[in-house]
Order: sequence, then C-alpha cells, then structure tokens
Amino acid sequence: MRYAIVIEKAEGNYSAYAPDLPGCVATGATLAEVEFEMREAIAFHLEELRADGLPVPVGASQVEYVEVTA
Repeated sequence: MRYAIVIEKAEGNYSAYAPDLPGCVATGATLAEVEFEMREAIAFHLEELRADGLPVPVGASQVEYVEVTA
C-alpha cells in the first residue's frame, strides 16, 4: 500500500502525518528518522484498524508542488 505523508520542519525536529489516515502522526530528529517512524506508525495504524474490524482507507491523496512568483 502507498500513502502520502506530509513532513513539516519544527523547532529542532520534524513532524509528519498521513492525510488519508486521520490521527496517524510521527516525529523524528531528522528527515530519515521521521520517514522511518511514519512507516512504523502507518503499519501500526493499519493493524489496529483491521483488529477493530474497521475499513482500511486507500491512499487517495496526491502531492504536487507548484511554482509561485511573488
């Protein structure tokens, strides 16, 4: 399965979330660490949904960058 994640720079670390999986978040000291933690968080989140008999959302979000001149 494939899910988009959003990574944000905070003061001293990074935080991330998955738009298609509300409540699925992670933090890390580096980009590599927050990506690793998000993979773990998503896997755990999906396991819990299945264990509770809830549907597993498909990854529907898309990520695009736009150029802006100001």
